[in-house]
Amino acid sequence: MTSGSAGALSVTLCRDPRQFAALEEPWNRLFRACPTATPFQSHAWLHSWWLSYGRDGRLRIVLVRRGGELVGACALMLVHRPLPLLVPLGGGITDYFDVLVDAAYADQVVPALARGLHRAARGAVVDLREVRPGAAAEALYGQWPGIRSKLTDSTCMELPALPFDELVKRMPASGAQRVRAKLRKTDAAGIEEREVTEQEVPRAVRTLLRLHEKQWRGRGVTPEHLRPRFAEHLTRATRRMVRVGEGRLTEFRLDGKVVAANLTLLSGALSGGYLYGADPDLRTRKVDVATLLLRYEAGRALAEGRPVVSFLRGNEPYKNHWRPETVVNQRFLLARTALAPLLRLHASQVTGRERAVDALREALPAARDWRARLNELRVR
Repeated sequence: MTSGSAGALSVTLCRDPRQFAALEEPWNRLFRACPTATPFQSHAWLHSWWLSYGRDGRLRIVLVRRGGELVGACALMLVHRPLPLLVPLGGGITDYFDVLVDAAYADQVVPALARGLHRAARGAVVDLREVRPGAAAEALYGQWPGIRSKLTDSTCMELPALPFDELVKRMPASGAQRVRAKLRKTDAAGIEEREVTEQEVPRAVRTLLRLHEKQWRGRGVTPEHLRPRFAEHLTRATRRMVRVGEGRLTEFRLDGKVVAANLTLLSGALSGGYLYGADPDLRTRKVDVATLLLRYEAGRALAEGRPVVSFLRGNEPYKNHWRPETVVNQRFLLARTALAPLLRLHASQVTGRERAVDALREALPAARDWRARLNELRVR
């Protein structure tokens, strides 16, 4: 770990996975002190991801301390293709990126974090994907001492945490009437919900992934969701997040059998529906699974005082029925001034790939597996 100084603050670069693991408690305190943090900045999520997806010698985490207290962090890793880049931990299975900044010291921490990242970047371009509007990373971008560029990234959908009846009223009258009718049929089916305990998480994640695969079979399931490393990461991260109140895994049972499961990731700012699975046989019972899950999660978010219920990435038609707010993530490219040609090259490559994705989407409107093809094409 190398160190430098920025006024009363110390700025260090962590490259040792064992030291990253040991940061759990101070990281969790910082996570709670950063109002813009999303669940994907939790130590449980990031460290678990590193254990499943990280590569030796690639870890790069910029840390800012004040009198020994962790007050800032930027979790990245080094990749060499298509060119040297510093990219967020979490990769393509992570919906939001942000840096962590203790709100009480933001005016000091952000410039220190920018300078520390500038030193750490060296010959690499910093590529910060999926930055949610309003994130602390926006301030970092504003303080960057080198060259920078801003692009758009994924589209996300969000709803305010309101009583479910109020969410229904946001819909057109005809749509609201259909939702109420569907819920009457769902309630008549007698489905019961239950949140699993930390000890039950491994079994519940296996059930969730089995239902998720069954639900999307033949319709273009995301390939990564079927891989052992994803199951390993999701089990480990969910167990830790359930333990500290950063995650919730809910099972929905019918006649004692689990027919749906939903994983929700939590921070002070939002409740995010990350992954769900449902038995396709529920359709024969006229059960609208998406509405069932949303009613439950909206109620929990309201009770917990979380202001936002996020559908996370994607603009699937079922989300638009609720008239959500469209939130477009940002992509920040940062580099030392001497690397301006490299940054421009990377920006042009990114733009070219996105155009290719758009062209594929237009060329395959009827293809049942277009989502899977796009997920394989996108480089995250």
